[in-house]
Amino acid sequence: DLIVFAPPWVDPVGRLHLGDLIPVEMAARMDDARYGRIWELSIRGAARFEGHPVFEREVDGITVRRYERAPAVVLSDVFAPPGGPAPVIAEVGFEPHRCIQLVPAPGHPATITLPMQLGSTLVGYAGLADVFTRRDIRAPGTLAVSIAGREIARVSPGVDDGWMRWQAATTPGPADVTFTASADAPQRLICFAAEARQ
Repeated sequence: DLIVFAPPWVDPVGRLHLGDLIPVEMAARMDDARYGRIWELSIRGAARFEGHPVFEREVDGITVRRYERAPAVVLSDVFAPPGGPAPVIAEVGFEPHRCIQLVPAPGHPATITLPMQLGSTLVGYAGLADVFTRRDIRAPGTLAVSIAGREIARVSPGVDDGWMRWQAATTPGPADVTFTASADAPQRLICFAAEARQ
């Protein structure tokens, strides 16, 4: 079960009280699609999810809702390949995210190629890590994604964009996926995550 809090700024307070039910992988997840059952704890009328909850109750000023849906079927992700880069837990958009971090030098892109088992869709996110370098250096970074030499996605997260989503249609089967991070400014900590979904 996924536990989320609304509005987003109350998340640290929620994890303070329910942290034993929220492992690091959940707190730093790429997105919510893997989860079929979601518990939302909200205050001040806020909500994170659209649709109709299957359960709702008010408890001491906190609205507790449960949503149920079909979870995404994930075939592989960028963290699985043996010998691949070690993931980090980074702050991106003032939220924790488990991601792979690349730091390209200006004019010198950083590239990594990972074997993946693809489905019909490759979904990912990218963003700039570290609030202090975002504060001091305002230039964006870019992440390009390609398969067999063909670019399938490109995003350029800026300092205020947070965790930017991208998606591309793919042909099912094994493939090497190349992620290229580039920037015109130094100290662009470009973090990304991606999942191949059925």
